[in-house]
Amino acid sequence: MSKVLVIPVIPDPKRRKAPRQDDTRYIEGQRLLVEAMKYLAQSDREANKPAIELLSEHFRTQFRMSDSPLQ
Repeated sequence: MSKVLVIPVIPDPKRRKAPRQDDTRYIEGQRLLVEAMKYLAQSDREANKPAIELLSEHFRTQFRMSDSPLQ
């Protein structure tokens, strides 16, 4: 067995990364998934329930909760 030695480093505020820019394809993908779920729910909710669940699972696992389309 070996031991891991951790040396804490004080964060340097000057080394911060540049702010992330919005990716319009990412936001459009979110909007498209939501529109697809709405369409499936309006046309025939019970028959399309498995498809809605699949899209919902994909939406929940691929996108962070803090993500939101631009206002």
